[in-house]
Amino acid sequence: MSKVFTWDQLFSRRQFIKATAAGAALGATAGLGLLSPGKTFAVDQPSPQAAAGTETRKVITICEQCVWRCGVIAKVENGVVKKLEGNPDHPNNLGKLCPRGNAGIETMYSPDRLKFPLIRAGARGSGLWRRASWDEALSYTAEQMKKIKEKYGAKAMMFNSTDNLSQPFFETLLKAYGSPNYGTQRSLCFNAMTTGFLYTYGVAQPGTDYQHCRYMIFAGRNLAEGISNNETQEMIEMVARGTKVVVLDPRFSKTAAKATEWLPIRPGTDSAFFLAMIQEIIKEKLYNASFLTAYTQGFAELTKEVQDYTPEWAEQKCEIPAATIRRIAREFAAAAPAAIAHPNWRTSNFKNSFQAERAIAVLNALIGNWAQPGGLIPDQEINTAKLGILSHPPFPAAQGMRLDGVPWQYPMVPLSYGVIQTMRDNILSGKPYEAKGWLISRQNPILSIPERQKTINAFMKLDFVAVIDIQASDTAYYADVILPESSYLERYDGLIPIGDKIFIRQPVVEPLYDTKSSLMIYKELADKLGLGEFLPYKDEKDLLTQQLKPFPISLEELQKRGHYVVPALQEDHSKDFEFQTSSGKIEISSSIMAQMGKKSVPTWDEPPRPSENHYYLLTGKTAQHSQMFTQNNRWLLEVFPENRAWLHSSVAAKLGVKTDEAVVLESEVGKVSVKAYVTEGIRPDCIFMVGGFGHVSKGLKSAYKRGVSDSALHKTVTDPLSGSSALSETFITVNKA
Repeated sequence: MSKVFTWDQLFSRRQFIKATAAGAALGATAGLGLLSPGKTFAVDQPSPQAAAGTETRKVITICEQCVWRCGVIAKVENGVVKKLEGNPDHPNNLGKLCPRGNAGIETMYSPDRLKFPLIRAGARGSGLWRRASWDEALSYTAEQMKKIKEKYGAKAMMFNSTDNLSQPFFETLLKAYGSPNYGTQRSLCFNAMTTGFLYTYGVAQPGTDYQHCRYMIFAGRNLAEGISNNETQEMIEMVARGTKVVVLDPRFSKTAAKATEWLPIRPGTDSAFFLAMIQEIIKEKLYNASFLTAYTQGFAELTKEVQDYTPEWAEQKCEIPAATIRRIAREFAAAAPAAIAHPNWRTSNFKNSFQAERAIAVLNALIGNWAQPGGLIPDQEINTAKLGILSHPPFPAAQGMRLDGVPWQYPMVPLSYGVIQTMRDNILSGKPYEAKGWLISRQNPILSIPERQKTINAFMKLDFVAVIDIQASDTAYYADVILPESSYLERYDGLIPIGDKIFIRQPVVEPLYDTKSSLMIYKELADKLGLGEFLPYKDEKDLLTQQLKPFPISLEELQKRGHYVVPALQEDHSKDFEFQTSSGKIEISSSIMAQMGKKSVPTWDEPPRPSENHYYLLTGKTAQHSQMFTQNNRWLLEVFPENRAWLHSSVAAKLGVKTDEAVVLESEVGKVSVKAYVTEGIRPDCIFMVGGFGHVSKGLKSAYKRGVSDSALHKTVTDPLSGSSALSETFITVNKA
């Protein structure tokens, strides 16, 4: 029988030879990993294959330090990854890597990597584990999933994954199993934006033509810190060209610092600003009448709805002068069609964010910027290469209502999105039925969903939890079995078509530890569940070969070149003005919303305000970290070691607090102590923190208890229309520690 270990014992320095100082590319943070039982390998030593001499090679692959999937060229010396460079042939980053992408080496060589399968050997969350073989761990997982299905039905098993290249195969596994319960990160991120544009244009996320844009308005989108690589580059180049950039944000973000004009708007009032812009443009007849006649419906209803939403009215809501709103509306219209109110991702993070996104979508339609230089870019999936399809039997019909309330509670939320915070709540309530198991791949609900303790309580209620990840996330720490995934530099994933090009993620080096790609974890788990025919591939290379069948290129050649250009795949703009809506037009007045008894045009929804001595809690990103994922990366911690609470200088003076002194933040659901950052760059009624810190997993030795978690403070508030988590509707007190 395997011995039981605490996490510290499993991954102690005594179990793994301490690495000596590594080469210049790896710096002092190089670690050591277990290759296989009885063998060790220091990252600054030659691989056995290269021991006889010096071997240097470059391998083209795809980054996964965030979800943007930038092209990477890895420099490998003697089996050790020494450097990562941006691939100039990849459109997602155009040859450049962000701080997170450059730190991918440390992610792979981290001593905290999951190195082999683990099965819980004590109480859930106790940190007691035993090492297991892959056969035992997968058999155990399959047995538990079969028991749940046989006793309670497939609906009692939940599946969660975040945006990644293996996600389609994870979705295939859950559909084959027969569960209706699928959750993603979307309700914590951009549900409001995608649904707002979907019910206006029939397109969930149009592109933006930065190159030709002459006027840009961002509402909460912080591309200089929430880096989307090529988009961030295009934004910076746009600023350098002299494009007028207006940023609505209660905080002076780095994007606001690059803007022509920063408007410190009151949280929750973005929709008032845009409704007033719409009112001014209609009143002054600054809209594109011919475009509206040809391609939209509902203009008359909109005109009636916004007649009282004047700039003076909006000034009282958003605390931006009426003259400023009026001027920006006229400047925006004058720059049309090379003007964009950016779709953003989350705007103000309130329940009315859906209405704000609808107003943004409609504002763009008023000036006729669709498919115009400097305007919104239609979805061009029609011009994207189509991979070979893997044939499998029809999926069984999913039985039962979804636990997350889609569509019975949230009829407007697409099935592929889900509402993960409601799924968590209904695990606790047991309604509409009891959930029993949860399979989670590359998702971290315990750190990401509001009210962390409530999420932990939900985990404690379940019969079985399995987690697939490359590191011991907070969620993995509360699992029953952990299935360790190889890092992105050690594995294959499904091929990536982008326009007329097909890209490959491939191993740069062999896996350092006893880990597997998620593709093989799903496949082998499916086999043990008796569902292997739904994932009809023998191994990763077999899968990729099947995906390449439509193209005259071998997998070996694709591996050498890194990408393949599909010949004669020309851009087709014939469908640019065929909108996938009920009317076939841009729906200023949404027919679906009307059918559901909702206000069919953008409207004002009054947000709550904090009471006396309370503050808005704002959260956001930093350029050095990716959401909940990179805080254990020691290279990145050197440049951004912890989050702090941004306080306006007037608030700090009132409290008698200076930068780096501790303050106590308290909400209805939690209380934390965190260092202060005193600044003029935030509204006095707001407190801001970067998210993703405050990990509770002892398996993340560098990140454990570093900084504080915003999810420990956020209360759960959900937009009934889009399913978005309204994070900023959490109000807190602040006191000197």
